[in-house]
Formats: sequence, structure tokens, C-alpha cells
Amino acid sequence: MDVWLNGEIVPETEAQISVFDSGIQHAVGLFETMTAQHARVFRVQEHTQLLVDSARSLLMSNRLQAGPLAEACEQLLAHNAMSEARVRLTVTGGNMNMLNNSGDGHVDPTILIVAQPPTDYPAMFFSQGVEVSIAAGRENPWTPMAGHKTLNYWPRIHALQMAGMVGTSEALWLDPAANLTCGCVSNIFIVRDGKLITPPARGEEPEGSGPSPVRPGITRAVTMECAEAAGIECETASISVDELLASQEVFLTNSSWQLLPVKGLRLQVRGEDGEPAMQSHPIGDGAVGPVAGQLRRDLLDLIDQETRDLPADR
Repeated sequence: MDVWLNGEIVPETEAQISVFDSGIQHAVGLFETMTAQHARVFRVQEHTQLLVDSARSLLMSNRLQAGPLAEACEQLLAHNAMSEARVRLTVTGGNMNMLNNSGDGHVDPTILIVAQPPTDYPAMFFSQGVEVSIAAGRENPWTPMAGHKTLNYWPRIHALQMAGMVGTSEALWLDPAANLTCGCVSNIFIVRDGKLITPPARGEEPEGSGPSPVRPGITRAVTMECAEAAGIECETASISVDELLASQEVFLTNSSWQLLPVKGLRLQVRGEDGEPAMQSHPIGDGAVGPVAGQLRRDLLDLIDQETRDLPADR
């Protein structure tokens, strides 16, 4: 498998970056994960623009451009002759040693693109739904990094490991007020009274409220598009754990599994012997609901249509 590194396509075994790269030294970097079908990356321009905006907002780099990054992603896909793929774009702050040689105090970022086969999730995840748990700790909405997809992902990976240890597929994060924000690798939606509700993302906060730690995911936005097209009302609002448990449906979105129904929440309780134990609480009737089922079909159809219909020179 070949990868795209700093303007060149090279074998993965020959790809090298400096040991002084800021991504390795201090986790200074950003990434985007995208899905490709029909040898085209879905919403590639939106994904790359989101990364570029984050890089500028966080003062990592003002030299990135969404268009060339999008072209590089699809160039690699074509080079590897991949029709379906999981594409990851990683950009770091570059070689820290070069700061001493830079006249303007800026360093060219390190850009790495990798295309791999899509993750093969069990079919029962989508036909029966999954259970989720609550991550330990809280999301910090006041850090400048909140709402951005940075390389500092260890807390989320650790929470995912802990979720797996208690038999759940994702862990949900709460903010300091104990409202839901997102999953470790996903955005969250609930269905209440036939209405779709998702926590407000960074930049969508109601007037007078504090900042949101939620990242405005591309699949989240496309899911809301599909809901609007289907005549399903959608709004952004805070969601408590009690409201999650009382909802008719819950589902998670990201660019890897697209839309994943949630059938239940596992919470830690104290057992009869006084020891901590996990207790399952079903969401709705504990099965995949009609809204999640419809929106997943609509989302997959839209991805298929857009990637199939893209012009060859995009």
C-alpha cells in the first residue's frame, strides 16, 4: 500500500517523518477520517475545509488549502486503485527543529494521507443496535482545542478501551453540567416525540450560553440534511442522561460506520454485595427504531449517489 506524504506518493514502508515532528513530540496536529465509494471521497471538500479552518483557528498553520488537500486524497485513492476505502488525512505542525531556520517563524506542516479498506463492522450492529456507556471524566468546553479533531486522542481511546471492557461499543462524554456532548468517535442524536435532537456543536451555541466542546462532524451535518429532506424536524439542544434514557431512539454518526443505532445504555450501579456492577437500560423498545432505520438508508443512498455521480475530474 502506498501513502501520500508531503507531496509525494511513496510505499508505506518507505514513508518517513522527522523524530522532531511536533505531532510526535507534542501531539500538535489535526486529522480527518473520510469514506470513499466508487473511487471517490464523499464530501472531501467539506472534510478538508474543516481541517483547514481548525489549523488556522488553533494557529497551527495558515498555509493549508482545502482544494489541494482534497485533490491529494483522491489522487492517492486512484493511485492505489481503491473503489471503497477509509481515508485518513493527518496534518501536524511540522519539524520543530526547522523553527530556528524559518525567517517568518512558520514551518511547513507535515501532511500524511492513508487509504485503507473500510472497517468491517458486524451486521448485527446495524440490524439490532449497540449498547453504549458513559465515559469517566468530563469534556472541557473552555479549552481552545474543544470542538477540533486534534491528535491528542488518548483520553478518547482510553475511554473506548474501558467501554469495551464493560461490553459496550462506544462511550458517551458529558460536559461539566452533566449534559451529553458526543461519543469518543461520534456525534449523538436522540429522537423525542418524532423530533431529532443533537447537542449544539462549536459555533452553534445559543446566545448567552458557554462554548460547546462538540465538533461539527461532516456526517452529523449530512444526517441533518437527510432528516430535513425526509420532513423530520431537527434541532440542537442540551441533552441530559435522563432525557437520553427517556428518548424513543438514539443513534451515533461518524464517517466510518455512518449511522449506528443505539439500543441501550449501560450504567455502573452498586450491586447487592456492595460491589460496582453494570446495569443495562434499554432505549425505547430496545431495538432499531424507524427514524434511525430510515435515516441510515437515506444516508447510505446519498453517499452512493454523490460518489457515483461525481465528475471524473473532481
